[in-house]
Amino acid sequence: MTDRLAAVVLAAGMGTRMKSELPKVLHPVAGKPMIDWVLDAAGSIGADPVVVVTAPGQDALRRAVAGRAASAVQEQPLGTGDAVKPARQALAPMTDGTVIVLYGDTPMITAATLSRMVEARRGPDAPAVVVLGFEPADPALYGRLVLGADHSLERIVEARDAGPVEREIRLCNGGVMAIDAAVLFAMLDAIGNANVKGEYYLTDIVGIARERDRRCAVVTCSPIETMGVDSRAGLAAAEAAMQARLRAAAMDDGATLIAPETVFLCHDTRLGRDVTVHPHVVFGPGVTVADGVEIRSFSHLEGATVATGAIIGPYARLRPGAEIGSGAHIGNFVEIKNAVVEPGAKANHLTYVGDARVGAGANLGAGTITCNYDGFAKHHTDIGAGAFIGSNSALVAPVTIGDGAIVGAGSTVTRDVPADALAVVRGEDRIVPGGAARFRSRRANPGKD
Repeated sequence: MTDRLAAVVLAAGMGTRMKSELPKVLHPVAGKPMIDWVLDAAGSIGADPVVVVTAPGQDALRRAVAGRAASAVQEQPLGTGDAVKPARQALAPMTDGTVIVLYGDTPMITAATLSRMVEARRGPDAPAVVVLGFEPADPALYGRLVLGADHSLERIVEARDAGPVEREIRLCNGGVMAIDAAVLFAMLDAIGNANVKGEYYLTDIVGIARERDRRCAVVTCSPIETMGVDSRAGLAAAEAAMQARLRAAAMDDGATLIAPETVFLCHDTRLGRDVTVHPHVVFGPGVTVADGVEIRSFSHLEGATVATGAIIGPYARLRPGAEIGSGAHIGNFVEIKNAVVEPGAKANHLTYVGDARVGAGANLGAGTITCNYDGFAKHHTDIGAGAFIGSNSALVAPVTIGDGAIVGAGSTVTRDVPADALAVVRGEDRIVPGGAARFRSRRANPGKD
C-alpha cells in the first residue's frame, strides 16, 4: 500500500430547506464558507487531488472552489453511492492509496480526525473501508454501526431498517469514509438501488467489502464533528459550535474572554497573549490583535490591526484598513476606517477618522471629523505627531495638520496648518443683549412687533 491520499467532497445537494439563492455549502460559518472548512481539513492532511462533486446548475460553487479543488458533476441526484462516481476520471491515476469521502456541509470536521482515519486505513490489517462513527445523545435517526466480536465493522444498518437489537446500538454512522483506492470504483459499481427511493447508498459499500473478504473498521469522533447543515437552524447550530471552538482556542493561546459566550470571532481572528476582550465584542474577517490589548464592550472590529497595549472601546468600530499603534486609545463611539493611528495617539470619544494618518501622541477631541469624501472621491487627512484637535472640529480633506499644531474647538479647517501653529476657524461671535427675551415675545405674540 502507498501513502497516496485523495479526497472527494460531496456537495451536489441543492439545499432547498435553506431557501436561498446561494448554494448551501457556500453559506458561511465564522466568516468562511462551509465547504472551505472541509477543504481546509482535507488539505491539512495532504489530500491531492481533491474533487468536489456538484450538481449541474452549481456554476457559482464550481467557481468558488476553483484553484483549490477539481470539480465533477453528478448529473442526477441518485444518492451518495452514485455521487462519488463522477470523481472517477479525476482519480483515475489513483490505483492504490486512500480516498477520503467527505461532505461539503459538515464544517466541524477536523484534520486530526481525518488523520486518524487515514492511519487506520494504512494499518497492518489494511481495511477496505474505514467509517467515521459517533455516539449522539439521541441515536434514533442515525444509521447504526454493527461491530463483530473482533470490533471490526460488519455492516451499517439504516435507522428505518434497524430491528430492536440494532436500535439499542449507540454507535452511529458519521458519514465520512476512508476507502481503499484500488477497489473504490469496483465496489461503487456493485452498489444496487433496490430500495424505496431507487437510490445508490454509499453505506452499502461496507457490505460489499465484507462479501469480498475485506475487513472494515471504525474510527470515532465527537458528535460535533459530524454536524451537517441543511437548514437555517442547522447553520445557526454550526455557527454556535464553531464559535465555541474558536473561543476555546483563543483562551488556550493566552487571551482572556471575560464572557466568552458573548464574543464572536471570525475564522482568521488572531488574538495575542494577555489580550482582554470584554463582553459583547464582534470580530469580522481580517483582525489581528497584538499582546496586551484591551478591547472593551460592544466594539466591532473588521480588517484591522491593533498593536501592543492599545485600548479599544467601548462602542468602538474599526473598519477595514484601520491600523492602531501601540498604546493608542480608541474610545466610545469612535470609528476608524483606512487610517493609521500611530503609537500613543488618542481619540477617546465621538470621532470619525477615515483615510487619514494620526501621528504619534496626537489627541483628537470629541466630535472630530475627517471629511474625507467630497461626493466623488476620497481624500487624505494627515495629522502630525503631538497635534491637538479641539472638540467639534471638521478637517476637510485633503488637508495636513503639522506636528504639534493646535486646532481650536469648533473649527472647520480647509487649509494646511503648519507645525506648531494655532488654527481657529470660526464665524465671528455675536451676542445680542436681550435678544432671547425679544425672540420669545415675538413667537408668543405674533404680529405685535
